Amino acid sequence: MNDQYVFGSGEFRYRVVADWPRWPANWNMIEVVGVATDSQDRAFVLSRGEHPVTIFDRDGRFLGSWGEGLFARPHGITIASDDSVFCTDDFGHSIRKFTADGQLLMTLGTHGVPSDTGATSIDYRTIKYVGPPFHFPTNVAIASNGELFIADGYGNARIHRFSADGRLLHSWGAPGAGPGEFHIPHGIAIDRQGTIYVADRENSRIQLFSPDGDFLAEWPEIARPCEVAIDDDGHVFVAEVGYRAGMWPGTQAPHPNATGGRVSIFDSRGQLLTRWGGGDTPTAPGDFFAPHDIWFDSRGDLYVSEVVRAAYGNAKPQGDDFHTLQKFERL
Repeated sequence: MNDQYVFGSGEFRYRVVADWPRWPANWNMIEVVGVATDSQDRAFVLSRGEHPVTIFDRDGRFLGSWGEGLFARPHGITIASDDSVFCTDDFGHSIRKFTADGQLLMTLGTHGVPSDTGATSIDYRTIKYVGPPFHFPTNVAIASNGELFIADGYGNARIHRFSADGRLLHSWGAPGAGPGEFHIPHGIAIDRQGTIYVADRENSRIQLFSPDGDFLAEWPEIARPCEVAIDDDGHVFVAEVGYRAGMWPGTQAPHPNATGGRVSIFDSRGQLLTRWGGGDTPTAPGDFFAPHDIWFDSRGDLYVSEVVRAAYGNAKPQGDDFHTLQKFERL
């Protein structure tokens, strides 16, 4: 593969891995909403097809699947240090913890039953007041002590903190654009110091909090971030859906040339280190239509999933074949 498929800069340079992964014949993933890797660098891919959780090795070889018939609509996946797998089901209003081979260990929330927030749809603008867990939750982050921090999400405007055994400890947030307020807390991650990073998508920013929910800082002018991932060195990887896909009715881009989907990497102070994509050629390797999740493995390779149907009115975009999962090998 030539240098036209190499992206990033400085110490963060990547090459797109062609034809990764190798899906089983005749399987339709519809769209990949999430991806995470375990201690063996196996990639667990969460999709909205008939086989929600599919597992691949580093080379993209298919290893197995599970989760068939369990989800109302898969939305996010996170893998803990013990390789347990947490899956967010937004339409199911629940979070479930599984073993790596798909055995159910714990359920948070009552599956299929939303909390009362006055919301009438996944449009965050219908939220009337905050409520308890969950109303269309989005993603989970896991602290070093096993505590769970859950973004809740389209039909609520809260971050919920749970003990490792599933007891609700604390919640914070409200609808709005001020400090500690959210317009879709969509992605969430925790750094080694315990700081909580929330991708406040429709406010186009990342907010930073203490584990107790104290507002610490915000990183503005990030193009509708969907998910955040943080490595051991404090580098922050962000999947930005941009302003050309998945816009809510009645909203518009901040300016005519506003970016499309892209990936950005920041240092721990919020300084941009590198960025690529932008959505000018969304079907091309290394560009994006609607980035939704981002993760990395032990070698620093990146995985980026895209919601190419949900961001296009639940229909596949016309034209060329849109990728919904890309792997970037770190050089």
